[in-house]
Amino acid sequence: MTLPPPLTSLNDLDAQLAGSGYAVLDAASLARLAGVSPAELASWAPMWDDLPPDAFLKDGGRYRRRRHGSFVVEPGAGRVALQAHRAHWQPVEYNALHGGIERWFEPLPPALAEAPAWSRLLCALAARAAVLRGPAPGAEPWFAEAHPFRIDTTDGIGRPTPEGAHRDGVDLVVVILVSRVGIKGAETRVFDARGPQGLRFTLSEPWSALLLDDERVIHESTPIQPLEPAAGGHRDTLVLTFRRGGFQGPG
Repeated sequence: MTLPPPLTSLNDLDAQLAGSGYAVLDAASLARLAGVSPAELASWAPMWDDLPPDAFLKDGGRYRRRRHGSFVVEPGAGRVALQAHRAHWQPVEYNALHGGIERWFEPLPPALAEAPAWSRLLCALAARAAVLRGPAPGAEPWFAEAHPFRIDTTDGIGRPTPEGAHRDGVDLVVVILVSRVGIKGAETRVFDARGPQGLRFTLSEPWSALLLDDERVIHESTPIQPLEPAAGGHRDTLVLTFRRGGFQGPG
């Protein structure tokens, strides 16, 4: 048995995110929020079949594939600018397993990074970050990073969050489920960063989304296992982060 996610109506999204530090949208609501069609979102799914292996896993695993892209987003103006390819970096305070090192992943495919629907999605989510954090002088831009992930059962189990329960060091984290194929597990767990309160559920609908106030909550996903060991399985997600003031970096 899996616990269904506590869905939020689109009209209540900002209030739910501000009040509880998290919100979950079904696929139809995410599409309406971004002003895109469900078919446009679904058309991106085949790109997850072409993710290179993650060469930086410190637990020796072979279960993760990913790409990475960076964008500057101005939601008020509707502008999204793809940045020169750069390393993904997190401090050890937020990622004890992989923090403190520059991790160079292959870039996003142009068909995704240059799609009009992609820009609309990033602008819509950056606007939610702006509402969450309050107005900034001069309508400051948001620094977004995109991480398409595939976690598979090559090693028998796959770990969506090998670093454990964590924060990402940003303002807003968005976890979008792309697909679940032949697996069990991947239960999402969200906890108050300052207390014992928490909840758990399983995202199962493709293109449903979990939004997290990264200052207030920590999150993790439990490992996956194949339903049929001989067949294997995988879980595809798109993780988007939004940060005010600049990208994280060693400087």
